[in-house]
Amino acid sequence: MAPRSPSLRPPSLRPPPLRVWVWTAAALALVVVATLLWRGSSVAATDSTTAPAPSVPDAAPAARLTQAWSADAGAPLPRRVVDGGRVLVPDAHGFRALDATTGEEAWHYRRADARLCDATAVDGLVVAVFRTHDRCDEALALTAATGVRAWTRNLSLRGDATLAGTDQVVLASSPTGIVVLDPVGDNVRWRYAAPEGCRLTGSDVGSAGVAVLQRCAGSAAVQLRLFDGFSGQARWSRDLAVPEGGTVALAGADRLVDAVVGDTLLVHRPDDGALLQELPLPPATGDPAGEVLHQTGAGDLALVWARGTVRALDPTTGAPVWQLPALGLPSATDRARVWVPEEGGFVVRDVATGAELGRSAVDGGLTPGGRTSVVGPVLVYRLPDRVVGYS
Repeated sequence: MAPRSPSLRPPSLRPPPLRVWVWTAAALALVVVATLLWRGSSVAATDSTTAPAPSVPDAAPAARLTQAWSADAGAPLPRRVVDGGRVLVPDAHGFRALDATTGEEAWHYRRADARLCDATAVDGLVVAVFRTHDRCDEALALTAATGVRAWTRNLSLRGDATLAGTDQVVLASSPTGIVVLDPVGDNVRWRYAAPEGCRLTGSDVGSAGVAVLQRCAGSAAVQLRLFDGFSGQARWSRDLAVPEGGTVALAGADRLVDAVVGDTLLVHRPDDGALLQELPLPPATGDPAGEVLHQTGAGDLALVWARGTVRALDPTTGAPVWQLPALGLPSATDRARVWVPEEGGFVVRDVATGAELGRSAVDGGLTPGGRTSVVGPVLVYRLPDRVVGYS
């Protein structure tokens, strides 16, 4: 009998065990959930770039300068915009860092799901706070030179909080209180809440500490208070007599603590708040650029620019060592000399005496109300609404 040929029918396929179907469905569900979470996360909404650290030319500004670049801000400009060879320019959802010599964008950071509350450049970092809902609740720091993230943390600040920075201190302030951050670490050093019935009408931070103006219901006076920038300890409080309908504003807290009441610059000693000087100012003109107050420290002196004049104040007596007409605040990175924005350009002056050491003429002159920084051969001029580079 002939042998039987093997069957050509394929072997029957048995379905996989139930546990395999369960594992597969779970894996697919995890992929879907992860994708949805990523699309709705801040990571997906963040657009950021980094860059190599800049190489700043080792050269001084030329004797004749022209406008090399200009950048309009899409949000209020911080007081300090220059650090690490970069220039910080904010917008509604983030900021960009420009190369100080060319004005070209070096790196940027933006959040489509949040709005920028404020940012400042300090200690080689850009420190910023974002508002995701009704509060400024997310803070981060990026290396100013490269855009590389340094730290991120959650905060709980009012939606109108603003930032100001000085060496080793970042001040977040609002009408109801202040929060002081360590810019290099990410910790909150201390907080101060305005007492019930009181509001903060001004605040600033400098080498002297954190100064605030506090107005309380039922009192005609405005309190000028100074806190230690690191511990938060209250150093002193002084009442400023403000005439009915009069104005009061902080000038700054570098070397000395100064405020403008009406048409008078009040100069206070930082250790005990003693009033050292009452310096008369010209009447206000109503020009917003002329009303901008700036103060910084250069060498051992406090430099105050107010109503068209820069004054170099002695830190012991508060008296002007020198003063002269100026369009804005001088640079303060050199202990021996400063670049002063004046009619026709920038003038190099000796910090101790105010004597002219050199001059860089600017084609077309300068706009009043700026703050000067030097980055190699470039003079960066920060105005209330834009930053301009001259080279």
